[in-house]
Amino acid sequence: MKTIHKLVLKSYLGPMFLTFFIVMFVLMMNFIWRYIDELVGKGLDAGVIIELMSYAMANMIPMGLPLAMLLAAIMTLGNLGENYELLAMKSAGMSLPKILKPLIIVVGIIAIGSFFVVNNLVPYANKKMLSILYDIRQQKQVIEFQDGLFFNGIEDMSIRVGKQDPKTHLLRDVLIYDNRNINGNMTTTVADSGYIRLSDDKKYLLVTLFNGETYEQTRNYQWYSKSALRHHIFEKQDGVIPMEGFGFERSDANFSNQSTTKNIAQLDRAIDSLELTVNSATTRSYEPLLREQIFANDNQVLPLPDSTRIDKSGFRDALIADSIARLGLRDRDKVWGIARANAKNSRGLFSFDESTAKEALNQLYRSKIEWHRKISLPISIMIFFLIGAPLGAIIRKGGLGTPIVISVIFFVIYYIISISGEKAAREGNWEAFYGMWLSSFILAPIAVYLTYKATNDSVLLDVDWYTGRIKYYKEKWGIHTPKWMSALAGRFKRKPEENK
Repeated sequence: MKTIHKLVLKSYLGPMFLTFFIVMFVLMMNFIWRYIDELVGKGLDAGVIIELMSYAMANMIPMGLPLAMLLAAIMTLGNLGENYELLAMKSAGMSLPKILKPLIIVVGIIAIGSFFVVNNLVPYANKKMLSILYDIRQQKQVIEFQDGLFFNGIEDMSIRVGKQDPKTHLLRDVLIYDNRNINGNMTTTVADSGYIRLSDDKKYLLVTLFNGETYEQTRNYQWYSKSALRHHIFEKQDGVIPMEGFGFERSDANFSNQSTTKNIAQLDRAIDSLELTVNSATTRSYEPLLREQIFANDNQVLPLPDSTRIDKSGFRDALIADSIARLGLRDRDKVWGIARANAKNSRGLFSFDESTAKEALNQLYRSKIEWHRKISLPISIMIFFLIGAPLGAIIRKGGLGTPIVISVIFFVIYYIISISGEKAAREGNWEAFYGMWLSSFILAPIAVYLTYKATNDSVLLDVDWYTGRIKYYKEKWGIHTPKWMSALAGRFKRKPEENK
């Protein structure tokens, strides 16, 4: 029994690591294509890119691990079934659960470990990844000139190059508009050739121009009526211009307030505080707004406190419209102006309270979603394994062909259900529990059903069984295959020499 368990473990661990790295590679390519526009043209060091990709790969573990478990299980049991090793084990009196016992233990350990990964490693990786992406977005692109086009990547400067030599980087027909002077003076420089590049630390722009002219339009506070133009001819001109934003600099950006950068304990505290905020905002009535803003001076609409309440049983209804009509034009305009200002102020306060409540509610939904995501990952890993292992035992096909097709189908179903449930939970239409566990509720019965069918040697996916049943019913009901289909099938069944 121990020898057989070693054989099963050895057959499973290899495909598991292989499929995991294949899945992570595919997901990493998706990440690169998503952020390729932000990474290209920044002159980033290889260390920064490797660090970003490492954090991104850690962030993709929750998505890649269940798919790897599914694909590895189908491949392992498919190979054992295709080589009749699974049949030999069953002939020796071993049931499928007993054969899968070591794999269930290994997958259980991986599932438990995945919780600590998604609870500790993934939030830290998310925080670092978001910080690096923020710093990259703040960095300006490197200076790259295109023939005949203006480069406006430098603030208050525009540079046009007629032609550039790709080998020597010599620039021809250079035109520079410089508006960096705080006094408003504008400088225009025209040169026959030159070199423009960033310094090694990317803090200075080094400009060397040959055979050119400089025009400086001097302006003062009377620039619209008086201005001066200075002209300077040079054979060689060197300049050092301070630059900012071209070098990659680490910032103190902190994304710890986002739900994806928190662990279970932090999410629990955030959910408690957000629930208090949301309850306070949603249970608050309109009475404070009405009392303090709209009807602040009208005790007939909102009564005063008990200590100052006045008996108004003998009062008649207030005819406000008639009262306003008796006022003069100036007083009437003043009343309407005050009412309009109070209405706008009340609407602004209500919109602010509403937006604050909505933001707190959205953060609460996201926090609950992340909390359930961390708990549901280990369960989804076990479900995918219990789907893949019976499927591999039923189809008895190894390799990467059929297992990949079946794995992709199940993973797409799982992904669509998960995204739909998460979207409904994020919008507040469903509880986070139902949205995040919907895929598990749907796939768990499938896993149980497939395990039952594989344990009882079902012919659920046996193509030969379906072919025999179709042939039986065709003969029973007198259905005949057309001659041209029979001839075509017979042609493909011939030997290759006969087909030639």
